[in-house]
Amino acid sequence: MEKIVTEAIQYRRAVRVFKNKAVDPEIIRSCLENSILAPSSSNLQLWEFVHVCSEAARTQIAEYCFGQNAAKTADQLVVVVVRKDLWKKRSRANLTFLKKVYGETKPENMSKRQRFALNYYRKLIPSIYMEVFGVLGWLRYLLFNFLGLFRPVYRQVRLSDMRIVAHKSAALAAENFMISMAARGLDTCPMEGSDTLRIKRYLKLPRTAEINMVIGCGYREENGVYGPRFRVPFEEVYSRV
Repeated sequence: MEKIVTEAIQYRRAVRVFKNKAVDPEIIRSCLENSILAPSSSNLQLWEFVHVCSEAARTQIAEYCFGQNAAKTADQLVVVVVRKDLWKKRSRANLTFLKKVYGETKPENMSKRQRFALNYYRKLIPSIYMEVFGVLGWLRYLLFNFLGLFRPVYRQVRLSDMRIVAHKSAALAAENFMISMAARGLDTCPMEGSDTLRIKRYLKLPRTAEINMVIGCGYREENGVYGPRFRVPFEEVYSRV
């Protein structure tokens, strides 16, 4: 029986040692299906998930994760990949979906919101994501900050900003996955400590792909959680205006 959301969130811990117990890969695949329901910036879904099941691949990637127990003892691994380079393809997919939803409606008969949605993917997304060695991003940054002197504007337009946006979206998807795993009584450990270049090469990912995190998956060992949960007091991170 699946846990309710709050129970799953409270159950989830970063498990460092997993039992030597097989996990049905279809359960992990099912939880990954939930991950793609996470929100993403402009609904571009600039992510991919590599489900590592074979023992040889797990052993190799565990080495690239510096031999962390969470990687060495995991029954399976999930590599969360950021694909900012696919923005054109994903933007076109959104545009195709919207055209299908709107059907044969002529542009002059569309609502203002419908026309905005189409132009968002036709014009705005390319104007934000198009890049030439980071130069266009800096030009956009200067322009938008000048406009920002007179009205509210979007300011995260540099190459580094757009990378952060893509990684944030991928992290939201990863959290969906980990909570889904917890709801099924399975455990995970997100790892940022890894040689991402070697992982990319081993998985034959394109040069433009980026590793967001590697997630160990399995059933927690009794000593798998390293101590009680620590969180700073809620009052330190919460404010109301």
